[in-house]
Amino acid sequence: MNVDLGNALAAVADPGLTQDDLDDLDERVESAHERIARGIDDEEFGYAALALPGQTDPAAIRAAVEPVADSETVLTVGIGGSALGARTLTTALTGDHGASHVLLDNVDPDHVDGVLGDLDLSTTAVNVVSKSGTTAETLSNFLVVREAMTAAGVDWTERTVFTTGGSGPLADLAAEHDLPTLPAPEGVPGRFSALSPIGLVPPAILDCDIEAVLDGGEAAAASLSPSLFDCPAYAYGAVAYELEERGASINVFMPYAERLEPFAEWFAQLWAESLGKDGRGQTPARALGATDQHSQLQLYRAGRHDKLVTLVRPQERPTVDVPTADADALAYLADADLGELLDTELQATEASLAAAGQPNVRIEIERMDAHSIGELLYEMEAACILAGELAAIETFTQPAVEWGKQAARDVLRDEKTEKTAAIEDKTELVVGSEQ
Repeated sequence: MNVDLGNALAAVADPGLTQDDLDDLDERVESAHERIARGIDDEEFGYAALALPGQTDPAAIRAAVEPVADSETVLTVGIGGSALGARTLTTALTGDHGASHVLLDNVDPDHVDGVLGDLDLSTTAVNVVSKSGTTAETLSNFLVVREAMTAAGVDWTERTVFTTGGSGPLADLAAEHDLPTLPAPEGVPGRFSALSPIGLVPPAILDCDIEAVLDGGEAAAASLSPSLFDCPAYAYGAVAYELEERGASINVFMPYAERLEPFAEWFAQLWAESLGKDGRGQTPARALGATDQHSQLQLYRAGRHDKLVTLVRPQERPTVDVPTADADALAYLADADLGELLDTELQATEASLAAAGQPNVRIEIERMDAHSIGELLYEMEAACILAGELAAIETFTQPAVEWGKQAARDVLRDEKTEKTAAIEDKTELVVGSEQ
């Protein structure tokens, strides 16, 4: 992976960084790297995520999923970090955009009913993921799926894999029915767990090269170094942090590859949940190149100077030639291919933003293969942790998320608490017809 910071420099962008700014920032990166390295070595909470590529056992994952390796579809029942990493990996590696990997990561009854109605449950592997084994949304959806399988005459115990902690309802159920079960990694928040069984079970069932994914992660781990000038992950994390300090409070994450669209969603959770604390943190905004050049780019170029635009692309793409057009107005497309067109669109976006003084950074991976995707996921995790170190925040906690979860549980349990009172005391100003 490489990172091009040129359009984030003060000579181009406002806000932007000078060479002196980068040199000063590099001194802080060195100190932050020492803290991160120590955390990895000691397997401290959160930092342990950066040790996963060398610790995750792909053979154990393949052995666990072998009973469902004949599945045509994987149905992942999870939420947030228990689902987005798996979706990112399967879409990037298979390119089928959800045809063989389907998520139930929400409890919208219309969606759940539609998904189950479309699946042949007799050829579906059910991948249930909850580290605690008590996640309300995940367990509710699993119970619905289990009932649907039973109603369809499918023995759910023969088509289900659990990834969970060592104790809890899922662990107990797995023991009761002798289900294949993989461990959720200890000391790793869900959003940092893509390079563990939490993210790797669905691609393993679909026979993707999870070994190469982990090799890519290990290569990225080996590239961590004390200087942002030598380390792409730290370069991105440090510059994103410093631009936020100077007013770029929004991070537009814009991959130029359809197969990386779920990666932008994964990044949004990683960045928001990790860095949105103490009245600070960049707001991630998802976009897709070149599609959103025809809509959102208007704002990113001509709107407020409060954004960093992050462009992501593979350096190598398949070749799909554009046929010769009969219209003279389209003659300029002669001898072009779609990959060349998409890369030209990216370059035009960069130039458009730079001409307007809007900071942007380009991230490149070599190609859309398992090694490069593993490397990319690891480097973005390291970038996020580095940004958290520089901001001096608790990167690995999510107290605001936990507040909402507890409030929902209190309501469902019919308990009267400070949180349920906050729900009941909602201020209303309703405009519209009475219901």
